[in-house]
Amino acid sequence: MKTADIAQRYLDYFEKNDHTIVPSASLVSDDPSILFTIAGMVPFIPYLSGVVPAPHPRIADVQKCIRTNDIEEVGKTARHGTFFQMLGNWSFGDYFKEEAIRMAWGLLTTPEADGGLGFDPDSLWVTVFETDDEASDLWQKVAGLPLERIQRLGAEDNYWHTGQPGPAGPCSEIYYDRGPAYGKDGGPAVDDNRFLEIWNLVFMQDLITNVRSKVDFDIVGELPHKNIDTGMGLERVAFIKQNVENMYEIDQVRPVLDKAVELSGREYGADAQDDVRFRVIADHVRSAMMLLSDGVTPSNEGRGYILRRLMRRTIRSMRLLGVEGPTFAHLFAASRDAMKESYPVLETDWARIERYALGEEETFLRTLTAGSAILDEAIDETKKSGGTTLAGPEAFLLHDTYGFPIDLTLEIAEEAGITVDRGAFDELMLAQRTRAKADAKSRKRQIADLTVYSEFRSLGETVFTGYSDLETSSRVLGILVDGLPVSVARVGDIAEVILAETALYAESGGQVADKGTIVGDGFELEVIDVQKPVAGLISHTVEVIAGEVTLDAAATTVVDATNRRAAQQAHSATHLVHAALRDTLGKTATQAGSLNRAGYMRFDFAWNQALSAETKTEIEEIANNAVQANLEVTTRIMSLDDAKAAGAMALFGEKYGSTVRMVDIGGPWSRELCAGTHVSTSAEIGLVSVIGEASVGASNRRIEALVGQDAFRELAAERALVNELTAALKTPRDQLATRIAELSANLKSAEKKIAAFESRALADKVPNLVAGASTRDGWTIVAENLGTVGSADDVRALVTQVRERLMSQQAVVALAGIAGDRPVIVVATTEAARGAGAQAGALVKIASGILGGGGGGKPDMAQGGGTDAQAIPAALDAVARAVGAA
Repeated sequence: MKTADIAQRYLDYFEKNDHTIVPSASLVSDDPSILFTIAGMVPFIPYLSGVVPAPHPRIADVQKCIRTNDIEEVGKTARHGTFFQMLGNWSFGDYFKEEAIRMAWGLLTTPEADGGLGFDPDSLWVTVFETDDEASDLWQKVAGLPLERIQRLGAEDNYWHTGQPGPAGPCSEIYYDRGPAYGKDGGPAVDDNRFLEIWNLVFMQDLITNVRSKVDFDIVGELPHKNIDTGMGLERVAFIKQNVENMYEIDQVRPVLDKAVELSGREYGADAQDDVRFRVIADHVRSAMMLLSDGVTPSNEGRGYILRRLMRRTIRSMRLLGVEGPTFAHLFAASRDAMKESYPVLETDWARIERYALGEEETFLRTLTAGSAILDEAIDETKKSGGTTLAGPEAFLLHDTYGFPIDLTLEIAEEAGITVDRGAFDELMLAQRTRAKADAKSRKRQIADLTVYSEFRSLGETVFTGYSDLETSSRVLGILVDGLPVSVARVGDIAEVILAETALYAESGGQVADKGTIVGDGFELEVIDVQKPVAGLISHTVEVIAGEVTLDAAATTVVDATNRRAAQQAHSATHLVHAALRDTLGKTATQAGSLNRAGYMRFDFAWNQALSAETKTEIEEIANNAVQANLEVTTRIMSLDDAKAAGAMALFGEKYGSTVRMVDIGGPWSRELCAGTHVSTSAEIGLVSVIGEASVGASNRRIEALVGQDAFRELAAERALVNELTAALKTPRDQLATRIAELSANLKSAEKKIAAFESRALADKVPNLVAGASTRDGWTIVAENLGTVGSADDVRALVTQVRERLMSQQAVVALAGIAGDRPVIVVATTEAARGAGAQAGALVKIASGILGGGGGGKPDMAQGGGTDAQAIPAALDAVARAVGAA
């Protein structure tokens, strides 16, 4: 049974049981405390917790999930995968335990010919919470399960909560017995490898508080409306129904594994370590592809870092299988073909997905080449110094700074006949992880408990009137100070104010929040920020600047009209620039992020090379032609399907409901789904002036522009600067560029002459420095303070020349000077000196420490510096003493 067929059977079954089928939410979670949708229930938490009313009493879905906390286990077990799909059925105050158990058992045991999954009832076991007699009785009554196949477990295994006060409840898990070949008999309490969990039914019936741990909390009562939350692992069911050993061998994953086998020329099943690598590749390629399809792009932080790590682990695994060239074109295409039946967007959006994947692969292959060169040099230095172990900090530097995997460092070092100080490396990694966890915990503590908004949200959605009105009268529904509900906020307080209606725009879709005030009888509030803490609710962060505001007070939101108008100009300009980019670069130049505020717009787009000056000018010209054409800006509310059918751009990273707002500028030329505020006609934008374009990642570019009055002021300032230059240089405007180029060439020529003069002057010092060398116990030492020098390169060049005169001797040359108000020192050694124990790197470190800085280099030449120029004599003296002691 194909994986897609299992999912469809699940949805068909629950649709027949009166469930509304909803599409998967994005892998990018709305919950600010997590990066991704890590479980099937994540999109439903607002409904389960009562913060947001559920749209339907019964729902079923197939939810995409990403979980990377146990990424090191991928490939080693039958069931660990970073991307997985959860089949879920949900009841919000509708049915409860008996019907949930009846439907689960019915789907599992109904024959395949009748639309079920066809499991043998004798192969199924269940667990229940240790005190849940009701669930145990129902399994016997509804499913006819014998008591010996119903096991009771504690809260660690069979009680669910979010980790915060709120809804919770016992759960019942269904297990499949894989047979004696996979472990001991005795049920899931004895062996959870043989007995594989396939479905978890959560009975949300309790209200808990004082959550101290997974198993330590206080139950304070029953929920007035009990919920059902279930999750079946699609990949787990698939590998059972397809009679394969693990999730990596199912029909949606195995094609990638087979392609890796083909590219590497190695056999799957022949070597345990290679098998792990094949499975890592199969898992990570699919996960990376699905993240890319949901708008995540590679970067060095947050979600982008996780994606980058998945892709680079894939490249590393292919390299360890002997494949050093590019492979993503083949691997990702295999994954696309395996997954497109379930996710057609993979095919329709393939050009964008593939471009990001191949761009990241190209970048990392270059990193591996550069890292290999640095590692080779470190290995050579280790061997030259007589060592057999590469220092842990060196390996960590390669990993942390250059992204060079430790596995490859170990492999290359082993091939070179040396080891790596893995203990020191692991200590540095642990310290880094500890810092990262502390930072994550710090950020998590800043996130408010969203259940505080549930009472306000239960009153309905906040009505936004700002599309047509800049002032709106309403009433105060709630006041929060320091995250807690209060009845009054006074002068000086920073508070959140919840209103029934508002004209103030909440930050979303790249557009920043409105500025403005909230006024009422005897009070005035300055609006600091406007956000949507939960879906459908708008919260105003304000400072009370006069009087005091109380619950249920009449209040009027007043938008700063000048700021709003400028923000609208910027947002509409962003749409024009997006359309101009697609006209110029093609349909694959899609949005990857944006920021719109009064007078300024920033637009990130999918592209992997810099734009030429001509292309930037063309984009700017297309946008301004659209402004001049005074195109009509229209908005329509329609279904998401109708909007897509009309050609509207659905932008990645945005969440859309079943009903959307479509914004047209000039009809279909610029047609996007957008909830932001806009001008009425394009002429109101005024002017778009592109001020910059740069890279923001391997496959993304960013274009910035000033808009409206800000654009005019920028151009006026540039005109004033040109006028000033023409007057100062006594050159007509049309000849200004040529004149400046001439002056620049003359300056460079003069600088070269000065450099040549200084070089000759330094070279003239070589005979005197050689003649002034001191000798002691067979050593020849040159240690001199050069005074002020042009640069460190001058000192290095002079050291090289002096050493050349002393190559036949056991000589050390140490010269220091002051370059740019800072001391610099360079030390060089001859071959005879190194043979006698003098290492330039070690000597420079001694001197640099005295100078108040640091330095390093190779045994034959090293450079350092510091902050204390007056310590140069002492530093040189220390080098001479160290040579004498060598």
